[in-house]
Amino acid sequence: MIVKNVKVYREDQTFADGEIRILDGVFEKVCTGAGRGEGILAEKDETVIDGDGAYAIPGLIDLHFHGCMGDDFCDGTKEAIGRIAEYEASVGVTAIAPATMTLPVEELVRILSVAAEYRREEASGQDAKIRADLVGVNMEGPFISKMKKGAQDERNILPCDASIARRFLEASEGLVKFIGIAPEESEHSAAFVKEMKDDVHISLAHTNADYDSAKAAFDAGASHAVHLYNAMPPFTHRAPGVVGAVADSPQVMAELICDGVHIHPAVVRATFQMMGAQRMILISDSMRATGMPDGRYTLGGLDVDVVGNRATLVSDGALAGSATNLMDCLRTVVKKMGIPLETAVACASANPAKSLGIYDSYGSVTPGKKGHLVLLDKDLELKAVIKDGKVL
Repeated sequence: MIVKNVKVYREDQTFADGEIRILDGVFEKVCTGAGRGEGILAEKDETVIDGDGAYAIPGLIDLHFHGCMGDDFCDGTKEAIGRIAEYEASVGVTAIAPATMTLPVEELVRILSVAAEYRREEASGQDAKIRADLVGVNMEGPFISKMKKGAQDERNILPCDASIARRFLEASEGLVKFIGIAPEESEHSAAFVKEMKDDVHISLAHTNADYDSAKAAFDAGASHAVHLYNAMPPFTHRAPGVVGAVADSPQVMAELICDGVHIHPAVVRATFQMMGAQRMILISDSMRATGMPDGRYTLGGLDVDVVGNRATLVSDGALAGSATNLMDCLRTVVKKMGIPLETAVACASANPAKSLGIYDSYGSVTPGKKGHLVLLDKDLELKAVIKDGKVL
């Protein structure tokens, strides 16, 4: 397959006119720039797609979301994961790392076991449906703070425990890529981080930690911050909290929910300036109402009302995830928040791929990587999704 007449997004985060060949499900050749001559010549019977000047970007990667189209990852069925993955691919999100909620340990173990089984079946390639690849799991709980629980069920919150964490890793067969903790909740949190950091990324999630506690966790080896600004202390001039600790820890990657509800556009812009785009990861944090009409839904067993793209707990009105997919978040961050398209694409593809440890196969339009390509028109509306060389 050749995709021609497109603006190709290159690894240096610039667009250039060019064409792309996808062969046997991977990018085989990428030809850009003034010196490309005749470009890529089609073989006999080779499919040629005219992109008509579209932006050609790598498939997006959402490493923190809960569900969509009425399904939640924590429903714990392969059918739910499959439907979620099918919807995500349809909007240009071609690789996913869904997030768990704060549930009983045994239930989380079962959910992770189901995900591992789904991943094994996915790898067999027997299903003809085009679905986003399941590349990881992001554990948002249960090692969090009751003070900053958000939409998590506090009855299931526990202090961080390495033996439980290892049960999660074993059950998931390596799918768990992030385990969140609130470091202030245990005097053993630094020891936990040091013990686990070589096996899984430790993130700060739903935490009331002050600057010193957060910085100590990062210095011990924690490397990720879950939905920065949300479910953590505010960033102020005398108490910089988790946000300040992230800013002072250049090895830490930070998630941002850019749905236009969770973070003010000015704060998004300031965060990019303060920390650098190379550390920002756009996420959706979407819940099962995404792609569905307004109404009442559940998240982690709690009732949630959804109106437009705002999801709030029935119990206290707290924000409960989002109702926006990652591609719509990308559009929002570009059109309403003033982040350049070139930067936003990296934060929704290359950066999450690097954080997940899969940049060798995902996250850029590079020969040898998986042929996940999204074509967007000048208004950033979807023209086509190509996954593993198949047009959706």
